[in-house]
Amino acid sequence: MARWHDLGPLERFTSPITPAEIGTKRYAVTRLGDRYGVISGTCNHVGGPLAEGRCEGDYVTCPWHGWKYHALTGVGEPGFEADAVPSLQVRVEGGHLLVDLDSATPRTRGKHPPHPLARRPERAPGGIRVAGISTTNMDLRNPRFSTSEALLDEALAFTGKELGAETRTIRLAELRFRACEGYYSKSAHACTWPCSITQMDPEDQLDQVYEAIVHWADVILVATPIRWGAPGSLYFRMVERMNCIQNQITIANRVLLRNKVAAFIVTGGQDNVQAVVGQMMVFFGELGCQFPQFPFVAHSRGWAAEDMERNIEEVRRSAELRDGARMLAARAVHAAQRLLADEAAPTEIARGGRKAHPLALDPPHSRGGAEGGTGSGSDPE
Repeated sequence: MARWHDLGPLERFTSPITPAEIGTKRYAVTRLGDRYGVISGTCNHVGGPLAEGRCEGDYVTCPWHGWKYHALTGVGEPGFEADAVPSLQVRVEGGHLLVDLDSATPRTRGKHPPHPLARRPERAPGGIRVAGISTTNMDLRNPRFSTSEALLDEALAFTGKELGAETRTIRLAELRFRACEGYYSKSAHACTWPCSITQMDPEDQLDQVYEAIVHWADVILVATPIRWGAPGSLYFRMVERMNCIQNQITIANRVLLRNKVAAFIVTGGQDNVQAVVGQMMVFFGELGCQFPQFPFVAHSRGWAAEDMERNIEEVRRSAELRDGARMLAARAVHAAQRLLADEAAPTEIARGGRKAHPLALDPPHSRGGAEGGTGSGSDPE
């Protein structure tokens, strides 16, 4: 028998989509002209709120990652019909919209091949692998000399020739990739691994960075200019997108980066080297990276010097800076060798004190004696 529930007067449902909650379940009440529908408010993908989405033609589009379902039937868009959310029967009676709660169709999920990046991170056998990431931005049609990239090239050449490491250079200026679009701001669960943008946009090329950092490299050597006392803009575009790596620790206690070493090359016309490197070390440390002793080399002309041509010439001619970059790479490679030999990095961590983890408080009797007792321990903070 039908179990009809009154959703309210039709005046509530003038928009194409209206959210509704019945008990603990979320629904999206839809309107196509003079036709009404009720479908589940939870997307099949990662649970996005369909009622907060938009209607495009006859389809409701999830606001998180763009999955589409027919507004009346809940069936997926053409080509993805197997991805269906429950739909319920409705009727109009006395100017009110009623829904039959016992009429929900099944939720079905089609088969989707996993994204190549979604595979379990497992280090392949072989020697040390060093990924150099240049975050310098420039007009590639009129390239200029980059001091940070020049020292990165020097470091990678040394690790390949003298230390026998396999190297790979990624120049962000050569990649086409979208800026982070704030999926974490919608919900922690909307910021997925692999990155939501990477999954949706096959032309987005930041997958090369994810592949190198998560699946390939033992050493991540990042080079950046200083821009107004901060890393370069392409560096920030990259690490904003890399939040999806850190977020796996937040929402799933899943550590993607194990036994990896990060080190940094920073050059620029103004000072603030320590603050720039400090910010970079905090971020890569939160991803699970470790650092060699003396984890960066840097060069800055300082506040009083705006003669960038002279700065470029100094870096070109300085054997000391080139030697510093080589020895930084060597320290990083040796640190990675020790980590791999020890194989002690965690795959998950204790959650207390970690980002976005709520504390579960112990009952009073488990914290050193009941109130008024004679326990010798000090009171907890």
